[in-house]
Amino acid sequence: MNIRLMAVVLAASVALPLGAAKATDLEVTHWWTSGGEAAAVAELAKAFDATGNHWVDGAIAGSGGTARPIMISRITGGDPMGATQFNHGRQAEELVQAGLMRDLTDVATQEHWKDIIRPSSLLDSCTINGKIYCAPVNIHSWQWLWLSNAAFKKAGVPVPKNWDEFVAAAPALEKAGIVPLAVGGQPWQATGAFDVLMVAIAGKDTYQKVFGDRDAKVAAGPEIAKVFKAADDARKMSKGSNVQDWNQATNMVITGKAGGQIMGDWAQGEFALAGQKAGTDYTCLPGLGVNEIISTGGDAFYFPLLKDEAKSKAQEALAKTLLDPKTQVAFNLKKGSLPVRGDVDLASANDCMKKGLEILKKGNVIQGTDQLLSADTQKQKEDLFSEFFANPSMTPEAAQKRFVEIISAAD
Repeated sequence: MNIRLMAVVLAASVALPLGAAKATDLEVTHWWTSGGEAAAVAELAKAFDATGNHWVDGAIAGSGGTARPIMISRITGGDPMGATQFNHGRQAEELVQAGLMRDLTDVATQEHWKDIIRPSSLLDSCTINGKIYCAPVNIHSWQWLWLSNAAFKKAGVPVPKNWDEFVAAAPALEKAGIVPLAVGGQPWQATGAFDVLMVAIAGKDTYQKVFGDRDAKVAAGPEIAKVFKAADDARKMSKGSNVQDWNQATNMVITGKAGGQIMGDWAQGEFALAGQKAGTDYTCLPGLGVNEIISTGGDAFYFPLLKDEAKSKAQEALAKTLLDPKTQVAFNLKKGSLPVRGDVDLASANDCMKKGLEILKKGNVIQGTDQLLSADTQKQKEDLFSEFFANPSMTPEAAQKRFVEIISAAD
């Protein structure tokens, strides 16, 4: 999509949506629709409404892969919302370059974002040509294995402490009628699982060489071959998942129908909503219990350029609200993510969140692939791993060959 060219025609025709009831009503689009996510976004809406403005919820079901094209189409088509979620990184890069998104630098300077947001890479991901275009709201890390304590008890094997023990326990789980690894059918789930396996098995440096430096030689090498072997194990263990959405796969773990799930820390919101307790009902293994590193990707809100002065002021109020300490705590405790502020009190965080905070404190972090690769490259990866997990006849060697081609052409 050549957004820049479209913007030349559309920028002058940006208009308020029909039916906007009040100047301070602000439509906010996002893809947080699971039970835990809905509880978290309600905290943002409550905090924004307390400013005297009104959050008009624009939830789009179907995850980011479904929602993002709709969001982008509305902005480029002259029907922008007041604010919209993207993962901070490169997903909104073309919209910013096309001049369709609002520069938040003045708000960020006034609120001292550079002093309070950590790690600084979060704000760097919002910055293009020295200007800040988004407000990060959380740190989400992908590198977690969530385990059902009840499933392993039923299978008569100890709860694993790492990936190798998990793979070794798979036959016992299957014998007990339990799917070892729940993986939903949404393409981003399979590619996310692969990225997690890469950090755990091949390590931080190899991850950076492949996704950060786009080193095709490393991508074709023996360390990545080991990752594809592990992905093959994951594929075999996920047979029988038969669910589509990520939270449906999480529910398989919650109900003991599956032994585990590789999923980001946002899964915690679903366990909390189900009344389950970390350490008692479920176990979390950061870095798959092999390599305790977490990524510092996450969610941010971007603000389309609007002509309506009242709505523009409401945008500023929302940007400030998202970074307010109380909002940060209330939202992230329900979302299962970590706050972007290092100066908030998280005494009520559960055991898994505390593990994440400790890893963050040690600096054992990596950038997420949304920060390192373009949206187009991410889509090519999703296509590859969606096919790999769905097609048992695709060998790990054939999949690695296609992976190398993607990395060779990555931007």
